[in-house]
Amino acid sequence: MAKTNNIVHQYFKKQLEGFKLLVKVNPIHFKGTEIMVPESGEVEIRDLEFDAEIFDDLKADGFTECTALEFNLYASGLAK
Repeated sequence: MAKTNNIVHQYFKKQLEGFKLLVKVNPIHFKGTEIMVPESGEVEIRDLEFDAEIFDDLKADGFTECTALEFNLYASGLAK
């Protein structure tokens, strides 16, 4: 089994009316984090569990890949 600290996560984003969604996916254990960034208001972060079709689902829902830096700037509150 892969060690958690050796996993390269994958990151995705989607702009919706009034907010942005960013998703971090652990491609081994299919767990991750979603960040909802509203145009005004407080950022919401929640942990999620995915199934093996998560990458197909994200593509079908119009998500595009983004960088770890972008995701982590929002996660840390440094970007708005």
